[in-house]
This record gives sequence, structure tokens and C-alpha cells, in this order.
Amino acid sequence: MTIAKIAVSGITYSLDRPYDYSIPRELLGAVEPGKRVIVPFSRGNRPAEGIVLALARESAFEKLKPVTAVMDEESLLSPEALKLAVWMHERFFCTVFEAVKAMLPAGLWYKNGKRRVGDKTIDMVALAIPAEEAMEESARKARKAPQQAELLRVLGEVGRVSAKELRDFTGASAQSLKALEKAGLVSVEAETVFRKPERYEEERLPSPELTEDQQAAFEGLKRLSGEGVGAALLFGVTGSGKTTVYIRLIEELLKEGKSSILLVPEIALTPQMLRTFSSHFGDDIAVMHSSLSMGERYDEWKRIRQGMARVVIGTRSAVFAPVHNLGIIIIDEEQEDTYKSENSPRYHARDIAKYRCAQAKARLLLGSATPDVESRYFAGIGKYDFFTLPARFNDQALPAVEIVDMKRELRRGNGGSISEFLRCELEKNIAASEQSILFLNRRGTNKLITCVECGYTYRCPRCSVSLTYHSYSRKLMCHYCGYTRPLDENCPECGGILNYIGAGTQKIEEELSALFPGVGILRMDTDTVGPAGGHDALLCRFRDENIPIMVGTQMVTKGLNFENVTLVGVISADQSLYTGDYRSGERTFSLITQVIGRSGRFVRPGRAVIQTFTPDNQVIRQAAAQDYESFYASEIALRRLQDTPPFTELLTVTVSGTDESHVLKCASDVRFALSSGLRGKGDIRILGPAPLAVVKVNNRYRYRVILCAPPGSRLRRLVSDVVISFSSDKQYRDVSIYADSNPSD
Repeated sequence: MTIAKIAVSGITYSLDRPYDYSIPRELLGAVEPGKRVIVPFSRGNRPAEGIVLALARESAFEKLKPVTAVMDEESLLSPEALKLAVWMHERFFCTVFEAVKAMLPAGLWYKNGKRRVGDKTIDMVALAIPAEEAMEESARKARKAPQQAELLRVLGEVGRVSAKELRDFTGASAQSLKALEKAGLVSVEAETVFRKPERYEEERLPSPELTEDQQAAFEGLKRLSGEGVGAALLFGVTGSGKTTVYIRLIEELLKEGKSSILLVPEIALTPQMLRTFSSHFGDDIAVMHSSLSMGERYDEWKRIRQGMARVVIGTRSAVFAPVHNLGIIIIDEEQEDTYKSENSPRYHARDIAKYRCAQAKARLLLGSATPDVESRYFAGIGKYDFFTLPARFNDQALPAVEIVDMKRELRRGNGGSISEFLRCELEKNIAASEQSILFLNRRGTNKLITCVECGYTYRCPRCSVSLTYHSYSRKLMCHYCGYTRPLDENCPECGGILNYIGAGTQKIEEELSALFPGVGILRMDTDTVGPAGGHDALLCRFRDENIPIMVGTQMVTKGLNFENVTLVGVISADQSLYTGDYRSGERTFSLITQVIGRSGRFVRPGRAVIQTFTPDNQVIRQAAAQDYESFYASEIALRRLQDTPPFTELLTVTVSGTDESHVLKCASDVRFALSSGLRGKGDIRILGPAPLAVVKVNNRYRYRVILCAPPGSRLRRLVSDVVISFSSDKQYRDVSIYADSNPSD
């Protein structure tokens, strides 16, 4: 008897394992690994989806339930993809089915018994008789059926064409076309077509010329690509032409018949990257990101799977693209936190890329102007190959940077967000018809609204954060759960005067409008960018309309390439510096360095202004000097003292629930269970339980226990057993518990 080993949906991590099911005779041959099936599950035999992992001849169980139905005509996942799903289950503390859902486009899933997205078809019309006969028939019908005659005449000239185009061109009705089909004069067939996202019909460009530094990096990477499995770090200053090296590498791999995946951290970067790559690879490109419609994502996935697109560009989830004969995965701006998933499966795209490249004997390339400290460390000890681009591709100097002490501005009576020095620099740019980018990583108008008399502060009733004021709607908003409420004229507690504290991008936009009346200002943040194509629309406006000033959050800090941008301003360099996270210095250095690099990338020299209340801070000084190696040397020394990654691995167990005392008790018991399992292992520290930086989100309190262990300590099994044990404990049925590795929050 053939049995199927199936990963079932809708079960908890503690119950996740392959379940054995018998295959009814009528489904023999239809049930195959990689296909989805319907199976009865649990005592009530509720219908549940599952993915077939493998087939076997026998089972350890005597009585097996049968597979009810097969949902797919062909396997959706290759054997390699199924192995990846099982590996993700072991590494990222998720169920196998959760891993499978992360790999497949949403359009493939079913809702109320129906697929969310089906294939798109169009009717194609062709002659069913020779063209000469069609012309004769057209002449005979000219008087009595002129529309049918015109349809036959056009088809005799153009051949096969879509029904819509044919009717639009001739003005004929659908009934006339149906009459011809019924008479056997034409044939109408449904043809599957792909819903493609907007494509950029760029003029095809020749292979780009490389500078001496680029050529050296390219030759080294090309040589290593032929040596099989491995990873390399390409460290290049902003504007050094890393994208040009990517293009040349992909060209070489295409000649060898191999496919490539290029990951970018933000959807905002995809249109510019897509436009650049389209000019070299045309329709061989597929794009994958969350701003596409469900149908577009499904069809792009199909194009990749069928081998019709061999170059994939996308955000984090594109790392799962089902390419054939994988040659390289490139992760651009590899230091970004957006490559880490915050929901189960809590994977990092870099880890998935490493696994896939090892499977396919492909190359992994990490590129950045501010590499992740761990990546730079691995390059330093020889775990990664290391290549550098030390100068800009056009030999243009890096921007000149001025640090402005905002404490002096306050002493001079300037309480605004724009310093006098930055205002003068903006005036110069406006007069010269040059563009400026201002960066502030906080949206809204004011971070905090408080009463000057009683100290009352507007706080979210569901989260432990203050509400942010948005002036365009006079609404207070929580940026964690979305709660909103109108702003009062006076303090709701004592009727006192309200004080507006802490500027956001909206506030900066208002201040700029007051300083420079009539000057065009564009704001780019989550409030102004729509769900589909908003990034590209705003960036095109900025470029095409030559808008003098763009204000934005971190979406403007990386990857943007505008010829006329010669000034960058960092409004509040201290904002991310004192968050209490061991990576706060790294994030601050990266953000400042990246946004400075948007200036002076072409002919005109660039300059930048950094506004800060701590001008002597070492990280800010290093970022102003754009001296990554100096920053890395001090940061890695600090990490060694702190015993944080890359010298340790952080495995965390997070507990959340609506009753804070019960959550804290559960977290304390988790710590005790971990301590018991670690007896005799003195090189491992346990921290916590401690509240997360924002302890309450959407009425759920969150506490965490952290294991600090040497890399490769093989503690995932212990952590997994603890999570499974507490998830099954009826005492803690009202809390949720999950594990993660090196979390980003």
C-alpha cells in the first residue's frame, strides 16, 4: 500500500509533523510530492489542506485516514523546495505548512472552495478556411452581412488576432463573430496570457563598461562563480557602481544558461532597479513584491517557473522564486532589517539564500556601502570572499559634509527643525535649480502632544506608546495598531494649552513651506505612498518635474539615483542612536551614510548637512566622514566586549498575552526551563525575562527571554522543546509563545 506523508495546515508548531494518510485507489498517481491535498484531520475529521512531502510503502500506524481530494494538477514545489520547507521548520521554529505558504504566491490559495486567482485567458480568432476562400466569402456577404464580411476580410489580411482587437478594429458586434464561428468559417480559442506589472520599454543598451576597480571585482566574482558554493561581500562606497557589476555578472550567467535573483530591501527601489535592468535584459525579467496585484504576482511566479524569465528582481519573498538552474543570488543593501521577516516563518532572506545557493551550487553575493557588521566580520576571517569598490564610478568626490549642533540653534532662538545653515544651503540649491533631499525617519506632524499645565499626554489605549499627531486630518494615530482619534482644542483633563513636541515629515513639510513660499516640496512616507505603484509615481514626479525639495523617511536613504540632487539634509541624526538596541550605532551609521550618498552622484559636486544634538558622538563623526572601516573597527571591538553577534547567537523565546502578570509568570517559567536544560554549559548566558521596547501592542503584553550562545551551539532543539512544552500546557492556554533567532526588534 502506498501512503502519503503530509504537512497539514492550521496546526500549531507543537503538533507539527508529517502525518500519514492512505491513498484511495482512484487517486493513485494523482497524489504526488509537492501537490496540495484535502485530508480529514483531528477527531472531528474536519477537512484541512495539506502539502504532500513524500510517498512511502508502509506506515508505523495500522489505521490511516484516506486523502479526500487532490487540489493541483501538477506539483507546485520541487523536491529541493520541499527540503527547504523542512529545513525552515527546523531553523525558524515554524510549521512546514507556514514555510510552504511563504514560498507560494497568494493567488494559488483557496477561499471558500475557490482558487483566489485563476489563469487569465483571452479569445483568439483565426480563419477556419483558406484566406482565398475567406476573401471570396467576404465579397458574397458584403451586402447582406457587412460586419461579417469585414471580419473575414481583416482576418484574411492579418491572420490570428484577439477577439477584442478584431471587434475594436472592425466595429463588428460579438453576434457577427459568433455567427461566423457557428458557420465554421472562423475558430475561436481561449489562450492563457500573463498579467504583467508595468514594464519599462527601455532602449536596449550594450554591456556596460567597467572601471578598473569594477573590472577587478567582476573578474574575481566571475572566477569564484565557477568554483561552486560560496558567498562574497562586495563593499563599495555610495555611487561606486555596484549595480553595474551585478549586471555584468548576470549577463555572464545568462550566457551559461543560468538564472539570477536580485533582492532589494524596499519596494521603492524596485522601479528604478527594474528600469535599469530592463534596458539590458528586456522581457527576461520578472518582478516580485507586495505592491503587485494578486494576479500579477501569480503570473510572474508562473513565468519564472516555466523558465520564461531568468532574472528575478524583488523584495524579501523573491528569494523563494522558482528559478531553474540558479546561478547567483544577489542581496543589495544587505544590511537592511527589511530582509528579516517579523511574522512566522521568521526567516532572514540571507539565510534562505545561503541554503538555496548551497543546494544549487550557486554563488551568493552581498552588496552594500555599509555592510552588516556580521557580514564584514565573516569577510575579515575568510568565511566570505571580499571585494571592494573604494571610489565612485565617475571619480566624483564623495559629498562634503557639515555637522550642525542643534543646541547652538536653540541658544540662538531657533526652535524649528531646520537650522540656519541648512536653510541657507537649501536657498543656494533653489537658486541654482538643483534638488535637495531631506531625511527624517518619523512620519506625521508631531511625535507627542502633552498639556503644559497638568502634563497629560495622549497615549494609545491599546499600546504602550504615545499617539502621533497628523495635521492633514487633525487626527492622532498609533503607528503600531492603527488606532485614531480626533485632537481636542484643549487638554481633555484640565482644559490647559496643548504642547506639540517632536517633528515628523509632515511638520518638516509645513516648516519648509513657510520658509520657502511657492517652492515645490514633495513628501515621501507611508502616508503619501499608495499600495500600488505610489513609490514610482512620486520618484518620477521628483525627477521629471525637477521638484526642488523631497522630504522622506528611510525610503529616500538608499538606492535612489538622481542626477540633479546635490544637497542632502539629515534632520535628526540622534533619533535612532539611543534606542537601547546593540545595533543602534550600526543602524544610525548606515542610514546617515546611505542618505549622504544620494548627493552629487553625477557631474555636480554634492554636499550634506547633518543636524544633531550630540555633534561629538563617534558614530555621527564617522558617518560624516563616510569612513566605514573606522566605524567597523570600533563597532566590532564593542561587540566583542558586549559578547553580542557575531561572537554569539541570540535565540529568543517571546511570550505574549492580554494578562501582563500571567505573561510574566510564563516567561519566568520559560527561563527556568531553559536554565534546567543548560546545566553544565557555563558559556551560555540567559537574559530576562524582560519587556520588549514597546511592551504592549494591540492589548497584548510582550516579554522575552534571550539565550546568548556561541555560534553553532546546537541549542535550537532545546528552545524548540521548551516552546512545544509551554504551547501544550493548559495552564498557559491564554498566552502565545514563539521562538526566533537574532530578532530585529
